Amino acid sequence: MLQRPFVKVYIHFVWSTKNRVPFLDSRELRTMVWNHIRENAVKKDIFIDHVNGYSDHCHCLISLGIDQTIQKTMQLVKGESSFWINKNRLTREKFEWQDEYFAVSVSESMIDVVRGYIRNQEEHHKEINFQEEYQKYIVKYGFERFKDGRFG
Repeated sequence: MLQRPFVKVYIHFVWSTKNRVPFLDSRELRTMVWNHIRENAVKKDIFIDHVNGYSDHCHCLISLGIDQTIQKTMQLVKGESSFWINKNRLTREKFEWQDEYFAVSVSESMIDVVRGYIRNQEEHHKEINFQEEYQKYIVKYGFERFKDGRFG
C-alpha cells in the first residue's frame, strides 16, 4: 500500500491592484472575481479556504498542497484572474494586480480568526483604507526588516 503525506499549511495571502487603483469598484464585480478565483483554483488543485477583499485588494486563505509553492500559487491565482478580468472586459481600463504580495503562515488556532477577518472585508474597510491596512501588516509581521523579500 502506498503511503501519502498529510499536509496542512495555511497561508494568508494579500495583494493589491496595480498602483492600488480601485478597479473592483462594486460588490457585484468583486463577487464575480472572487467566485472566478475560487473556481479556477479548483481546476488547478489549489485549495482556497476563503477569498474576499475590497475595491483595490484581495485576501485569500489557501492551504498549500505538498508540491505547491507560494510563488507558483500566486502566479496561478493572480495571473489567470487578471487575464480573465481583461478577457471579459470587466473593468474600463486594463486590469492588473500589483507584483508584490503578502504571504504569512496561519496557525491552526488562528484559522477561524483569519476566516472572519477575510469574510468581513466590506465592513472592515468602512473604517480603514488599504494603505492603512498595508502599514499595519508591515509592522505586525516585521516586514520593515525585509529587503527584496528576504530577511536582513
